[in-house]
Amino acid sequence: MMKMPWRRKSRSFHLQLQGAIGTIQSPFLFLFTNYCHSSTSTLEDARFLTNNFKSASFTHLDDAIASFNHVIHKHPLPSRVPFNRFLSALVKMKQYHTVLSMSKTIELLGISHDVYSLSILINCFCHLHLVDFGFSVFGKMLKLGLEPNIVTFTTLINGLCIESKIDKAVEFFDDMVARGYQPDVRTFNVIVNGMCKFGKTNVAIGLLKGMADRGCEPDVVTYGAIIDALRKDELVGEALELFSQMRNKGISPDVITYTGLIHGVCKLGQKNQALALMNEMVEQNILPDVYTFNVLIDALCKDGMVAEAQNTFNVMIQRGVEPDVVTYNSLIDGLCISDQFKEALALLKEMVGRNISPSVFTFNILIDTLCKKGLVSNAQKIIKIMIQRGVEPDVVTYNSLMDGYCLYREIDKARKVFDLMVTNEIANIFSYSILINGYCKCKMIDDAKELFDEMSLKGLVPNVVTYSTLIEGMFRAGRPQNAKELFKDMCSHGQQPDIVTFSIMIDCLCRQGNLDEALTLLKAMEKCQLKPNVVIYSSLINGMCKVGKINDAKELFSSLFEIGLQPDVYVYNAIMKGLCQQGLMDEAYKVFKDMEKVGCLPDNCCYNIIIQGFLKHEDLPKASELINEMVDKGFSADDATTELVVHLSQNNNLILRLLKVRNEGSAN
Repeated sequence: MMKMPWRRKSRSFHLQLQGAIGTIQSPFLFLFTNYCHSSTSTLEDARFLTNNFKSASFTHLDDAIASFNHVIHKHPLPSRVPFNRFLSALVKMKQYHTVLSMSKTIELLGISHDVYSLSILINCFCHLHLVDFGFSVFGKMLKLGLEPNIVTFTTLINGLCIESKIDKAVEFFDDMVARGYQPDVRTFNVIVNGMCKFGKTNVAIGLLKGMADRGCEPDVVTYGAIIDALRKDELVGEALELFSQMRNKGISPDVITYTGLIHGVCKLGQKNQALALMNEMVEQNILPDVYTFNVLIDALCKDGMVAEAQNTFNVMIQRGVEPDVVTYNSLIDGLCISDQFKEALALLKEMVGRNISPSVFTFNILIDTLCKKGLVSNAQKIIKIMIQRGVEPDVVTYNSLMDGYCLYREIDKARKVFDLMVTNEIANIFSYSILINGYCKCKMIDDAKELFDEMSLKGLVPNVVTYSTLIEGMFRAGRPQNAKELFKDMCSHGQQPDIVTFSIMIDCLCRQGNLDEALTLLKAMEKCQLKPNVVIYSSLINGMCKVGKINDAKELFSSLFEIGLQPDVYVYNAIMKGLCQQGLMDEAYKVFKDMEKVGCLPDNCCYNIIIQGFLKHEDLPKASELINEMVDKGFSADDATTELVVHLSQNNNLILRLLKVRNEGSAN
């Protein structure tokens, strides 16, 4: 058991308190001694200040200081009780420094402390992250022969939790119980909340179950803390179960509990469940607040359900709940993602009309959307408006601008933005990654490598995105050895390759005919507990076909269904191309026909691959049939198909005439 503070002999409390106040001295203390007493010379003012002090009904700090200064000059002085009430009101205003200063003044006036006044001091120190001073006050309380109450203990436990000393909080709680103090529901709530915040949810659940045995029934706050912790751990099923238990015990959920659950089910993509919870809380006369609506609107927008989000927004307005900047940001983001930029701008205008100031995040959404559309000049106009409204562009703003230039190969302009960011010391890892990607796309691989090397000199550690970008750039530039060395460097520097990195490596190795190396990486990937996706399997099938291992490709293709992966159109194209190259036209045609059966519709590339296969093997009737089908579906022959048709038509021009007629018909 922890050796508790009240067992030790401590320094003089006066010296410790003086030291604490000395470091957090309130600027108002000097006002107490220099206040112009003439300002309260009239009887009316004096009564007002006295009443203000007694009722503790002030709302402004200046009024509180004036009242305090007035009463400390009165004779006789008020007793400790009204001073406690007065200081408690200031604590509610979070004026902790001022309370400490005033408390010292009261003590110097000779007014003795009681358990309540010292508990107020403990509370202030705890909120100022000075729990050790709180324990010093606790020691003073014991030295004066004052009996601490449960509020005192709860305050100290809360102070330990605030400073992330959860283990000490638990020990102090246990020691308190061992000494015969009975915790109340607030004490349990503080310790439960602390446990939940520091990942001890199971311990908190155990404490919840044992509360009744200790003669204390949990309330909505107790359940709410654990439900929220389970929700954050994505254990939404367990959270909903605990929610049901709470209701079965007759404890009514509050808006915080419902909002947390709505947030949890939204993260799991269960929008219908979220809407059901929203309807349920309304039926229980628990009104959703702005945060509840924000959670639901944001989830709907992220899921592409912008119309539903707008309907929810309209309901919010109808219910008299005022939207805030977060509400508008979610809607604007959703509209931008769904390519409704004009509507997003209209919403921005509405937002300003409601006197809700757009944040840097609001502007960044719009700027990023414009840059991705290649409308960088329009994005620059938004930046000007942003600055005019007093919103300072941040690193995200400039990264978006730079990305816009890179996407459209305006690398010199991107470099100017980057250099400006470096000069202003705001360039981050993403800034470097964006420009490296830009250089790679412009085939300026040496510039990309130079920038990559510069990162370490700036104290920046390349992340998996930076490495993956440059690795792909090296392969594309015909430097496979450099790419492989970079991959090894990445692993040796503790950067775990992700699915994208492995996908790039495997695809590029397969394109070069290095199938064995690609398969070795596949095994390494599986050792890292990374599950290959259809993109990687598509690359491997292509690689196998490229080196003539068609049986391995067929086997790998068949295994996809066995492991529960649905091949996409690229996988089908890869296996069909390989089969056609090997002259296995019956098998290729079967794969082609099976596509639609599993819900994967052939695209233009599929038709051209299978048609070219039949043309190369001079099965003109089948090729003609498929050309008809292809054109009927709105697709057209590519250059390779057309070239084959022209070549074959030297001996038989029927197919060429057919293709020409069909293409002309589709054009009309």
